[in-house]
Amino acid sequence: MNYNKISLIVCALAVGLLAACAPTKSQIQDLLEKNPDILVGAIQKHPNQIMEALQKAAMASQQQQQQKAEQEEQTRMDNEFKHPLEPTLPKDRAYFGPEDAPITIVEYTDFQCPFCQRAYQTLQQVEKAYPGKIRLLYKSFPLTNIHEYAMDAAKRFEAIALQNKAAAYKYYDDVFQHRDELLKDGTKFLDRAAKQAGANVAKMKKDMDGKVVSDRIKADTSEAEKFGFTGTPGFIISGVSVRGAYPFDTFKQIIDKKLGGGSK
Repeated sequence: MNYNKISLIVCALAVGLLAACAPTKSQIQDLLEKNPDILVGAIQKHPNQIMEALQKAAMASQQQQQQKAEQEEQTRMDNEFKHPLEPTLPKDRAYFGPEDAPITIVEYTDFQCPFCQRAYQTLQQVEKAYPGKIRLLYKSFPLTNIHEYAMDAAKRFEAIALQNKAAAYKYYDDVFQHRDELLKDGTKFLDRAAKQAGANVAKMKKDMDGKVVSDRIKADTSEAEKFGFTGTPGFIISGVSVRGAYPFDTFKQIIDKKLGGGSK
């Protein structure tokens, strides 16, 4: 491409800008597609400057996207404080924590999910920081398309809960604390965890394929999807949702506000 052609292109762009009628995105795209040697020549002549400019532009774009996401998240959270989500809280389900606790956390989780394991650790922090003030309800949200043992683990929890609610949460603790064993030994590990929790394993295996367990898991999954959860973990903290394995401070912010500003 000769100098005169480049000059004509630059002049055309300049005239458009000076006339307050800048070329459209499609016009610029069409221009560059027909004359790719403009970009090639510029990159060859000034590779370092162009790479630096691209990196700065990418960082600025990421920051803008992050700020936008944070603003949208805060707006959503503020709206849920005003209009809390209302998950079902059946009396016959297995809860962990005192019945009269001021804060109820509903957890939609997958026992095989690595992010759920991280969130489990965060919940341990929450329980220690707010003794006697947290009631947890586990709800099954197994991602069976990517996690081989997710459904097996969920069925066992619900079947154990039919026998002994406290044993169900002992199983819950064991599975999340030893996820590496789940990945290694699969259902053999899950049966060991059930036995160590004090469950009648033979009865558990019978119940885990029954209608009660099946209906509960279907209802939990449908509810999670209704609230817009597309992955795990997901939480509803007394009506306010947390979508992902967020750190302790996120839970603290919501809980403190629900408790009126204090954790004591």
